[in-house]
Amino acid sequence: MAVQAVVDRGVSIALACRAFQISENCYRYKCKLSDENAEIADWLEKLTDNRRTWGFGLCFLYLRNVKGFGWNHKRVYPLAGR
Repeated sequence: MAVQAVVDRGVSIALACRAFQISENCYRYKCKLSDENAEIADWLEKLTDNRRTWGFGLCFLYLRNVKGFGWNHKRVYPLAGR
């Protein structure tokens, strides 16, 4: 709705967000690419195939500290159950 107000009516983003009671961050949000999700899932699958005794914590620390990926644990954990 806020997008329609901005595009169709020429209302400013700030005004539209206040009118619809959403933050400007919410208005401008872009979801992460599913390609990146697939890459994370592939890495986790490779690690768990090769290191059967490693849990999520060790896999995450390996990806973060050894491989140098900057992913947050809150980003990786939902993909661990795939």
